[in-house]
Amino acid sequence: MRIEAQTELVATRPDVWALLAEPEHLADWWPAYASIRPDRRGVTEGARWHVVRGGSIGLLRRPESVGTVVITAVEPERRLAWHDVEQRFKAELLLEPAAEGMTRASLTIESRGLRAVLEGLRPLPRRALARLHALCQTAATL
Repeated sequence: MRIEAQTELVATRPDVWALLAEPEHLADWWPAYASIRPDRRGVTEGARWHVVRGGSIGLLRRPESVGTVVITAVEPERRLAWHDVEQRFKAELLLEPAAEGMTRASLTIESRGLRAVLEGLRPLPRRALARLHALCQTAATL
């Protein structure tokens, strides 16, 4: 199953990337994660991050469970992709230029079979981008 969402952020790609380049911020905009503990490699391909899950539960997901995220692709100011090992989904965030001072963000989740539905992943891309948008809005007004 492939789930996609897209929005425009009130920030330039370098500004959005500055937020993404700090691994701990993933928990600020990804609704399923309460906290992130990255390995020493940070945001690099192959890095393994320890996650504590938060947010709503699904049939196969309990709150406060722990897991591992593996970073699968990093293209600064353009692309960040990861694999949630326990929940068995892959996510990819693409950043593209939009109007002046804006960035188009596209988020895709891929999961096999009904797992995405059972774990409550269907609304995640839309909710994650709404939270990322709010973070960028807040930064733009400071």
